[in-house]
Amino acid sequence: MKLVLATSNKGKVREIKAMCKDFEVIPYTELIQEFEIIEDADTFKDNALLKAHAVFKALNDENLIVLADDSGISVEALHGAPGIYSARYGGEDATDKDNLQTLMKNIKATGVDSSPAFYTAAMAIVTKSSERTVHGWMYGTALTKAQGEGGFGYDPMFIPLGFDKTLGELDDETKRKLSHRSKALSLAKKILKTL
Repeated sequence: MKLVLATSNKGKVREIKAMCKDFEVIPYTELIQEFEIIEDADTFKDNALLKAHAVFKALNDENLIVLADDSGISVEALHGAPGIYSARYGGEDATDKDNLQTLMKNIKATGVDSSPAFYTAAMAIVTKSSERTVHGWMYGTALTKAQGEGGFGYDPMFIPLGFDKTLGELDDETKRKLSHRSKALSLAKKILKTL
């Protein structure tokens, strides 16, 4: 089964491919030219649906299944920010590093060195006749300093509950077992097997 990802984010593509070995997983940018998708919804779920529908429509092939993910981190000390704005928290053209630095600086500005935080991943599956969504969460602590070189995004500043290392320090196999994306993906795979 061909599963088209509504993302060109190399980190997400790599992670989803590693967890979906039963499917032929390809980013949509291997089939059509990359285009901008306006994510202006108020929730992770609705942004994932926006992306999945936009890519499904652009591909113009009813036999494909499109999987979109919208995810981010919410920090208690920042009243849930950055939340749905995680990908552009450091500004419109921000890199992962810019976003990371901005978040650590803003947490530090509240007068703390760490804060409870959690990741959310919403996944949308769109076919010619249906749309489904699932969620996954990962809880832990956000730090004001980066530790480790692994992963991507906010990984070097997030320690998952029950661990003493950041996602940037943990090995890929451990991360896969506890990540918000893998939890959402395990539910998505159950749906995919019924299609």
